Amino acid sequence: MLRSMSCFGLAMLVWLSAAPVAAQEAAQAGAPDIVGIESSQRPENAPVITTFSKDGQWYLDSLHGVSEPYPYSLRFLEDQGAWFTPFNKPGMPGPYDIRGWH
Repeated sequence: MLRSMSCFGLAMLVWLSAAPVAAQEAAQAGAPDIVGIESSQRPENAPVITTFSKDGQWYLDSLHGVSEPYPYSLRFLEDQGAWFTPFNKPGMPGPYDIRGWH
């Protein structure tokens, strides 16, 4: 059977046999619970952000590589909360780095 199995099939077989072992090891190591499995309710032990202040450095980081006058389309930063946004993080290097993060 293994002779006729493709490399992908063999890799999948190895992965499927190792996944339960890895999950059990993570559970025994005290890995944190996964939050959000039941999408209709927030788990009691889920972390909560109580305050989020955008100081001057936050705005400098968010507007890095954008020259004044800032375009009106960046007004969304006023409503940006503590959730993740890729806009204020470095992206891909090289020719794609149009804001000069790298």
